[in-house]
Amino acid sequence: MTTAAPVIEIQDLHKAYGSLEVLKGVNIAAPAGHVVSLIGSSGSGKSTLLRCANLLEDSQQGEVLFCGEPVTWKGTGHNRRPGDHAQLIRIRTNLSMVFQQFNLWAHMTILQNVMEAPVTVLKRDPAQVEEAARKYLAKVGIGDKCDVYPAQLSGGQQQRAAIARALCMEPKALLFDEPTSALDPELEQEVVKVIKDLAAEGRTMLIVTHDMRLAADVSDHVVFLHQGLIEEEGPPETLFSSPKTDRLRGFLSSTQH
Repeated sequence: MTTAAPVIEIQDLHKAYGSLEVLKGVNIAAPAGHVVSLIGSSGSGKSTLLRCANLLEDSQQGEVLFCGEPVTWKGTGHNRRPGDHAQLIRIRTNLSMVFQQFNLWAHMTILQNVMEAPVTVLKRDPAQVEEAARKYLAKVGIGDKCDVYPAQLSGGQQQRAAIARALCMEPKALLFDEPTSALDPELEQEVVKVIKDLAAEGRTMLIVTHDMRLAADVSDHVVFLHQGLIEEEGPPETLFSSPKTDRLRGFLSSTQH
């Protein structure tokens, strides 16, 4: 066993919107090379937890650590914010997020979309970034779509472009927020295949998903959230075949088609 610090670690995280408590003290860790999936009903706090991990949302209590380095905070409670801007940018650029709705720039070609952040945010050499971008677009199966615009692609192709964009940042971990839920079933499979390939390469990933088969196939560890708390967690083969709690049993039976 390695003793390296997890790429992402969350300790006793609390998040509220006004008086609505969304996360009530959650602990998760994503070691390097591991895939951790977050499952649970709508409103259980899965996407909020992912956004807190990436510092897109401010939490009120608890720690977020990146490769063992704790986020520096200023203020307390609802006024708590990351206190070190350089650290915030460094962590965000090392945790690439893939959203449910693709979030591609409509006025840029697919190649330009993938190149934009490494060139403008990371100040990398455009020629090198272009080479990498073309490689990642080929990797996700749309290497022939470099010069088209997002509107000319199917939803599955747009999501694969969004994954290529995330990869082009060369991040330490990939965060997926319901990456297949906006897609038709046949397009969903295109994206699932890419995610499985990335998992097989040993990439560190944190995945929020409603797709239990995806969670079972790619995860090293699955976390079931219920009303802002971890109800149950463990390896997928245990969690899905012999759930210990009535809540998880009920959730799994409701997701089986």
